[in-house]
Amino acid sequence: MHSTLRRYWDRWFAEPLRKVEADALAYRLDPNRGPDWKTPVVLLVAAVSLLVQNYTSATYQVVTELTWLARVLAGPETAAAVHDTLRRWGNDPLGSRVWWALVSTVTYVALPIVALKFVFRQQLSDHGLKLHGLWRAWPLYVLFVMVMVPLVIVCSAEERFQATYPFVPFRSREDVHANLWKWDLAYAAQFVGLEFFFRGFMVHGLKHRFGAYAVFVSMVPYVQIHFGKPMPEATASIVAGVVLGYMSLVTRSVWLGAALHIGVAWGMDCACLYRRGLL
Repeated sequence: MHSTLRRYWDRWFAEPLRKVEADALAYRLDPNRGPDWKTPVVLLVAAVSLLVQNYTSATYQVVTELTWLARVLAGPETAAAVHDTLRRWGNDPLGSRVWWALVSTVTYVALPIVALKFVFRQQLSDHGLKLHGLWRAWPLYVLFVMVMVPLVIVCSAEERFQATYPFVPFRSREDVHANLWKWDLAYAAQFVGLEFFFRGFMVHGLKHRFGAYAVFVSMVPYVQIHFGKPMPEATASIVAGVVLGYMSLVTRSVWLGAALHIGVAWGMDCACLYRRGLL
């Protein structure tokens, strides 16, 4: 039994990580390589993306600027329509959260894609957006699910999670049935962008320099975006950042990680709604 587990561990985890470390070491020791521009650019792009996200994630933060831009480009009538739409979205619980999800998705993917495609001229598939090899470490994902499902069930009973999830304050069964799917789609898109940003762009964009330790570099800002959420979740994000980062490093794909993240998030929303009698 022990030898079987050891063999699978080497196949699914240890050997891929050894290759990443060997490639990073060869890169650092290469006497003919030029300056490493990719590392500072990846970190700067990540910082700017998170900065923009922080200051545009609510409609009231951008209503003045977008209204002015609409007036310059399309005239006062369009500017008035943009202003009214942003104000309406900001005053609507669902609209404001969908705005946050869309802004998060865009800021997670826009600048990283520009940097990869037009600055470094590299393939997005080499930075986590690939399907080949997706199932290479599937037992690790199954284990992740086995751990997370009971935690979701237990945590959804706690008051602090009940007060946080779903982000949209649904008030009735009718409201849930009419609008939960809209929120779920926007929420899922945000998680795809998040996984690409932290476990794709950052992990695979930095592994040439840091090897497997790129996972820990990406984990730090990932934990910071959980500040303001319940402390157990923020603490667990340290573990999730490391585990999902290593999974991406091993499989070279973020898609199963995104699916897991979406499943856990949807599960927490549904569990909280069910306990409140709204589902």
